[in-house]
Amino acid sequence: MKEKATSLKDVKTLTLVAMLIALSAVGALIKVFNTVAFDSMPGYFAALYLGSWYGAIVISLGHLLTAVTSGFPLGVVNHLYIALQMAVYAYLFRVFYKRFNIYLAVILTTILNGPFATLLFVPMFGWGFFAAWVVPLTVASFVNILLAAFVYKALSKKE
Repeated sequence: MKEKATSLKDVKTLTLVAMLIALSAVGALIKVFNTVAFDSMPGYFAALYLGSWYGAIVISLGHLLTAVTSGFPLGVVNHLYIALQMAVYAYLFRVFYKRFNIYLAVILTTILNGPFATLLFVPMFGWGFFAAWVVPLTVASFVNILLAAFVYKALSKKE
C-alpha cells in the first residue's frame, strides 16, 4: 500500500510541475523588455512549494520558452547560460527562504537575478548592455519573485 501512495504522490508532483511549466509558457508570452518576461514566477514558486530542484527545472525551461518565443536574440548558447543561471537562482531562493526568511530571500534573489546576472554579461556585451538591461531585468525579477512569494504564502496558510 505504501508503494501506491508514493506513486500517487509522484504523479501529483509531476502533474504540478507540468502545470507550472505550462504557466511559464504563458508568462513567456508577456514580455517586459526583449527576453525579460513573466516566465520565472512559476519556477520561483516551484522552488518554495516543491523543492529547489523542481524550481530549477521549471525556471530554466521557462526562460528557454521565452527565448524561443523571442527568436533567441542573444544566441542559443547565451540563453542556455541564462537558463542555467536562473536554475541556480531558483535553487538559492529556497535556500535563502529556509535559512533566513521570505523577505530576505526575495531581496537577495532579486539582486542575483537582476544586477548580478546582468553584470555577468559585461565581458561579452559591454557596459552599454548592462545599462540597457539592468533596470528592466531587476524590476521584472522583483515582480516575478514577489508574486511567487505571495502565492506560496497564500497557499501555505490554507494547508
